[in-house]
Amino acid sequence: MIDYPLVEIILITFLAVLGGASTWLQVEDFGRVKAGWLKKFLPLKNGIPSHDTFRRVFSLIDTEELLKATLEFLLQNMTAIKNVLPKQDDGYRHLCVDGKEQRGTGRNYDSDEKVRNLQTLHIYDSTNEICIYSEAINEKTNEIPVAQKALKTMNLKGCIVTFDALHMQKDTVEIIRMKKGDYVGGLKGNQAGLLEEASPYFNEDDLLAYYKEKGDYYETLEKAHGKIEKRKYYLVRPTRRKLVREWKGLKAFVCCKKTIENIKTGKQTTEIRFYAASLDDVELCADAIRGHWSVENKLHWQLDYSMYEDDNTTMDKKAFHNLSLMNKMALTLFKLLKPMTGVSSIRGLRKVFGWEYEGYLSILLSCFDENMIADAMNSAKA
Repeated sequence: MIDYPLVEIILITFLAVLGGASTWLQVEDFGRVKAGWLKKFLPLKNGIPSHDTFRRVFSLIDTEELLKATLEFLLQNMTAIKNVLPKQDDGYRHLCVDGKEQRGTGRNYDSDEKVRNLQTLHIYDSTNEICIYSEAINEKTNEIPVAQKALKTMNLKGCIVTFDALHMQKDTVEIIRMKKGDYVGGLKGNQAGLLEEASPYFNEDDLLAYYKEKGDYYETLEKAHGKIEKRKYYLVRPTRRKLVREWKGLKAFVCCKKTIENIKTGKQTTEIRFYAASLDDVELCADAIRGHWSVENKLHWQLDYSMYEDDNTTMDKKAFHNLSLMNKMALTLFKLLKPMTGVSSIRGLRKVFGWEYEGYLSILLSCFDENMIADAMNSAKA
């Protein structure tokens, strides 16, 4: 029955995540390997806690308080983040609403008992490449009220909010419009006839000629990984006034036709998707639709690939979610640090950070206000 100061547990975990730790056992290993160095600024009177202690304490920390500390730190550094990220010319800030499944946290037992993977809802600021909201959820359908609650607390003026068909709800779009934001949402069969209303607009024999004549057409062409991706966007304004009244701010339906061609084999695949939007600028809508996948490429993929979240088999929801918040904070620091190091990837930077820990931490602290980092960590105390 040994007492460990909470600030030591939180700070060791955060530093371990920066150094490459992805599981509670690796957090303990980091602490033991770096104990001599840690003692230069932490008392460590009772040594390094066990991995079970780290996991147990993080399962007890209030997630909301840890989240507030994370958000406070990220928002305070917004200016520095903007300076190292690509500038946006359209004047809009792009927010993506999307859920993520933690694939290593579920269990399939020999009996009929099954434990579902943990789910997390993210609101990702694609413009600044940071996660500004994160909350664990129980079931996939629970994403809807969680997202609505989060959006109500945000200033959405000048923002485009994008989301998949699950969140294309009347209450959701009303909240976005009430908060002075715009939206582009996916359409499937669960929007009470909205998809059926949209799809007939795009049944012209020659969509390309029809929309080029009207001016509501936009096309992109990308070549990467041995494939050519062509996207054609068509926009039309709905004519039924009742529909526009029912869906707050609705101004347009957008059809995206994506064709992928394998350069080597010549094989082509085509996918058609429909969207509803409060914007009637086809190029702006196209950028928002394309940009929505940044939450997958720059957040979800990075959490799995660079931060190894899928390797973490923690079943306790709060403990996993709190460690994931640490991962997101570290990920943001790595993105800021990457242009200064010459390392080609976040995953690579995380490795070399662990290899030359004190040196890279020195670079990090020279680029940030040490008090900001200390305040963010101290404010996470339970």
